[in-house]
Amino acid sequence: MADPKGFMTTPRQEWPRRPVGERVRDWNEVYVPGALLPIIGRQADRCMDCGVPFCHHACPLGNLIPEWNDLVARDDWRAAADRLHATNNFPEFTGRLCPAPCEAGCVLAINQPAVTIKNVECAIADRAWEEGFTPPRPPDRLSGRTVAVIGSGPTGLAAAQQLTRAGHTVAVYERDDRLGGLMRYGIPEFKMEKHHLERRLEQMRAEGTKFRTSTAVGRDVDAAELRTRYDAVVIATGATAWRELPVPGRELAGVHQAMEYLPLANRVCEGDLERSPLSAAGKHVVIVGGGDTGADCLGTAVREGAASVTQLDIYAQPGTERDEDAEPWPTYPRIYRLSAAHEEAGTLRTAPAADADARLFAASTLRLTGDADGRVRALHLVEVDARRRPLPGTVRSLPADLVLLALGFLGPDREDGIVDQLGLTLDPRGTIARDAGFATNVPGVFAAGDAARGQSLIVWAIAEGRAVAAAVDRYLTGGTRLPAPIGPYDRPMGV
Repeated sequence: MADPKGFMTTPRQEWPRRPVGERVRDWNEVYVPGALLPIIGRQADRCMDCGVPFCHHACPLGNLIPEWNDLVARDDWRAAADRLHATNNFPEFTGRLCPAPCEAGCVLAINQPAVTIKNVECAIADRAWEEGFTPPRPPDRLSGRTVAVIGSGPTGLAAAQQLTRAGHTVAVYERDDRLGGLMRYGIPEFKMEKHHLERRLEQMRAEGTKFRTSTAVGRDVDAAELRTRYDAVVIATGATAWRELPVPGRELAGVHQAMEYLPLANRVCEGDLERSPLSAAGKHVVIVGGGDTGADCLGTAVREGAASVTQLDIYAQPGTERDEDAEPWPTYPRIYRLSAAHEEAGTLRTAPAADADARLFAASTLRLTGDADGRVRALHLVEVDARRRPLPGTVRSLPADLVLLALGFLGPDREDGIVDQLGLTLDPRGTIARDAGFATNVPGVFAAGDAARGQSLIVWAIAEGRAVAAAVDRYLTGGTRLPAPIGPYDRPMGV
């Protein structure tokens, strides 16, 4: 504990964002470059080195947070990087994309703003790359066993890196033309610039992991045939079956799923397209869904130059403080949070119909109407109570030339053929069933990540990848030294 009084003398200070008027004109990350390192040492000093650090329990990776906070406060960045990478393969991803349940579990958060754990993590990861603390770690010798990993999202990449380092020959199959899954084509550039992803992929290649892009298992390669070619198979395809909006007018042109819209904007940033075919430029945009994906659509539409953007959230606006009865510490509370995209929308007043930050809370879509050409022109909504029952006299309409559905995901996509070709059993939720060792009903086939857990956070995806790697290593060799931070039935802390 570098400063025993740090939590009493130093206020919380977060990584500052660039001015709204500047950042909405580009696709770079929203934070001020270089502004984190000067403040992060004192922020790490706020860590109390608790006797029982609940941040460990709130993080499914079991990150050694008090340890690397202390090392950062003492300016020992190499040791901090070692501690961080001991539990997390990709801290530069989680440091930017994770909603930080660890901070909700911070003991200091009982009566003060939590330690900026996420910012410290990101600072360590970036400093590690700058100082060369993350060299490739190829295995000393090969096991002679082979593993196919289907999907290159955070779960698949984490599993692949762990298994490669254990000495197995691993090939990752990705249906898209580039690696990364939703980190590549779902997460906008302004949340995580893709050079962070490319840098980690190069490390994995140097360690020996093989990648097969533009190869859709189940279509280009039969999944059952793939199983015969490898000693084990890990299914980490994610939960890509999106939820639908069953209202009149859904068939109108101009109504799209968020994951039809976001990848095109990312392809513009990759240089594949000069302009997205679904660009929001000059359009009135309504986003149905109040989660992170909806916020990603919001920030993207603002940067594309939308005439207006409104986001609908069916839940009532939460308060700014934790409800100690419903969501006591150290659970992750549902409170009012202002993402970078919402800050931009509020500053620019992109949604005249909303009170602030472009969100309409407690709003449910009734129907969509269009013009004579079959294009959407308006979204009709109604306010609802806590049980989602319509409130009389609250029906109204919003202009809408582009409607984006960000309603979440149900489970793996059955249309890719993997489930049927392998004869996998699904659980009642529609996700891939597995036992306590991450194994499916097919010998040698394992399932991890959102495909089996259901839609979750990136930190859980990485934890799943690390845990399934340990299970596969045990299956192949009879034992394992790989860490397994979670089990398949573990869930976030709740009440």
